[in-house]
Amino acid sequence: MSDKELVTVTIDRYTSLQRIKKANGETVNEELDYQIKTLMAMLASMGVNVEDLTL
Repeated sequence: MSDKELVTVTIDRYTSLQRIKKANGETVNEELDYQIKTLMAMLASMGVNVEDLTL
């Protein structure tokens, strides 16, 4: 898998989790929050600005 493909897949995962979080409304889900946080760190290490991707 190329670096570009890895970034694309990671962005897709991040945006999917963002949509799930938004759909949950006020419901707290620590695992979901942790997964989002780790994907943010991965994307930041790849040079992707996640602020533009956050709902």
